[in-house]
Amino acid sequence: MVRKSQEWPDEGELIVGTVYKVLNYGAFAKLEEYQGKEAFIHISEVSSGWVKNIRDHVRENQKIVCRVLRVNPKKGHVDASLKRIREDQRTKKIQHWKIEQKAEKFLELSAKSLDKSLDDAYDEVGYELMDIFGDVYGAFETASEEGAGSLTEEGIPQDWADAITEVAQRNITPPEVHISGYVDIETFVPNGVEIIIDALKAAEDNGDEEEEIKVQCVGAPRYRITVKSTDYILAEKALKAAADRCIAVIEESEGNGSFLRELDNN
Repeated sequence: MVRKSQEWPDEGELIVGTVYKVLNYGAFAKLEEYQGKEAFIHISEVSSGWVKNIRDHVRENQKIVCRVLRVNPKKGHVDASLKRIREDQRTKKIQHWKIEQKAEKFLELSAKSLDKSLDDAYDEVGYELMDIFGDVYGAFETASEEGAGSLTEEGIPQDWADAITEVAQRNITPPEVHISGYVDIETFVPNGVEIIIDALKAAEDNGDEEEEIKVQCVGAPRYRITVKSTDYILAEKALKAAADRCIAVIEESEGNGSFLRELDNN
């Protein structure tokens, strides 16, 4: 069960629940993110249209996303609505909840490596990670990309930071960025073919940098340079540097070269 740092949801918040009882006048659902709490959805909040049979819209054991209307601590549940939410909001909430389920598994693995329980993990660092990084998965993503220091500098104990980072780097693949550009190059010296080959090799030679660079012919004199990286800014720098290296070789032979950035599809 994914947990929240607060005891009750806020009014207007989107929540995930599992329906456990459906009656003629409404449905009850156990909240997946708030331990021991439940939501009640009145039949008038099930659908924007007329509801002839509530079971046509909601059933037992169904996972639902609804919006909090009122919080009632005395009754131990919240009043919620199924109809006051768009489909894109529903999809986004479910996706985020699934990601946080995965993050909780990661947190449990981190705890086991320290001979501690999931409850210990939440009490000692879990809720703090939520406050610092927005959610638990955000903490694991940061640790995967930036290392344990990104956690310790926020006050997370070293043993937890090391355990979390180990799990994160083993289980989270950094996102890949692909960007491209073109170089138009030409030279008229007798060994021009060799010069162009050297120029293209220079473009691909990224030294010790992590960015991967590939060059392919589009149709002479145009060549496409593609950079793969985990960071957009570094990819941009690598692309420009690759084009500069390529053009420099051409200009040394009194040839001509120019660079054109390919527009991103997104």
